[in-house]
Amino acid sequence: MTVTTPPRERARETPPPAPGRAPTLLDSFNYAFEGIIHVLRTQRNLRIHFVIAIVVIGAAVAVGVGRDDLILLLMAIAFVLVAEMINSAIEGAIDVSTTSFDPNAKLAKDIAAGAVLIASVTALAVGYLVFAYAAAHRTARVLDRVRDAPAEITLVALVLVVLVVITTKALTRSGTPLRGGLPSGHAGVAFAGWMAATYVSSDHHRFLISSLTFVMALLVAQTRVEAGVHSRLEVLYGGALGALVTLVVFQVLT
Repeated sequence: MTVTTPPRERARETPPPAPGRAPTLLDSFNYAFEGIIHVLRTQRNLRIHFVIAIVVIGAAVAVGVGRDDLILLLMAIAFVLVAEMINSAIEGAIDVSTTSFDPNAKLAKDIAAGAVLIASVTALAVGYLVFAYAAAHRTARVLDRVRDAPAEITLVALVLVVLVVITTKALTRSGTPLRGGLPSGHAGVAFAGWMAATYVSSDHHRFLISSLTFVMALLVAQTRVEAGVHSRLEVLYGGALGALVTLVVFQVLT
């Protein structure tokens, strides 16, 4: 009896490349994102770390941490997430390779868990030092920080949009990381760029730049619908998500 994979399951997985054909660059990115989403779906600890990462980045923007401190925070966050994913990969490989209790297998899992603990403690220390320093130096005007560093603030907003999109795709379990599903990541990034361009442009050219970037964002969203990759609802949700996240980031600093 042949078991047919449900259409929803087929849409969630990127098909393997044809025999004799090397994966394309897009395939490689899809496989990587699918690994991230799989761990998010199956590992509670990584979901917690992801939520904490979003909160920490938002808090860093709110208190106005400097560029160097923001780099340290991002590195600490990445350190924890990578350690957690490697730990999950090691546990999965051990579970597949052995069907009975093995002291060495348990030891390997304990060592991997210890690596995650070290990464988490280090990230906690970095976060404390960064936020303690930022809280003690709030004399600089936040609006001036936005004007002096529009690129850094825009980058933070785009990173937050990407994180929220990946998390939403993991929760909805639809589509692939770079194709289809709720929400549309392309629309999210496009409308986030529109909102950021509106904020960082000068007063004399703000209307023109905002209008042009808004039209370009609409074109990106329209191409995703016409190509059959996303529905109108998925594109609408992605665009609203990108614009609102970016709006919140810049409003906090205004």
